[in-house]
Amino acid sequence: MDLPRISIVTLSFNQARFLPAALASVREQGYPDIEHIVVDPGSTDASRAIIAAAPGIGPVVLDPDDGPADGLNRGFAAATGAIYGYLNADDRLLPGALAAVARAFAERPDADAICGNGVLIDAEDRVLRPIRTSRISRADIGQGAMTFVQQGHFFRPAALAAAGGLNTANRTCWDYELLVDMLCAGVRVANVPDALGAFRLYGDSITGSGRLATANALDLVRIREKALGRPLAARDHIIAPLRLLARRLASPAATLAGLRARL
Repeated sequence: MDLPRISIVTLSFNQARFLPAALASVREQGYPDIEHIVVDPGSTDASRAIIAAAPGIGPVVLDPDDGPADGLNRGFAAATGAIYGYLNADDRLLPGALAAVARAFAERPDADAICGNGVLIDAEDRVLRPIRTSRISRADIGQGAMTFVQQGHFFRPAALAAAGGLNTANRTCWDYELLVDMLCAGVRVANVPDALGAFRLYGDSITGSGRLATANALDLVRIREKALGRPLAARDHIIAPLRLLARRLASPAATLAGLRARL
């Protein structure tokens, strides 16, 4: 059986410390048809030299852009694969991820997007704990009760087109909004059990530093309202924690694993 081409877009900007590991995690997949597109709008560290010396990359997009979401849109515009995914320069794909992605789509021909699981790692590549995408649900997103592992999100070109691409105005959680836009457009998104990617959490990352916390809070409210199809209401302050509790009770093994990892 011919395996589909998978296009991975890596967004690079002054991440020379972690970029080699990200590039290697794609190159070493052992998957026969990878198109690895790297977008770097103007790094001032060693990132561009690393990109120029790395094998197995192409095309490379070096034009200035209007932020991360715009950079990803530019990368996907150059993609020719049947399946798309994206990877930040400080994250990694896990071994065997792309073979698992191809298998997941083959087993779910009616799905145009999948969401898998992964692991949380630190700046030294130590695995902190497993992370899981919870059951895909617009209602759970609207109530702030869904966990999403971006490194495990892969989709067909039609799903990206249906969503209208990534929202370039979003500078904090463009990946999460892309998933919501797919769901709002009627794209069928399937959960898969495979661990596909590693999300790196460290002091200088957007998540770890909290430097965009205010903007992120505003973006998340807007995305929740988009998922619900209405403004947040007073009752949601009661519904949201109950829905989160119900989700955790429905997956006791995952909940216990997460609690153990934090002890």
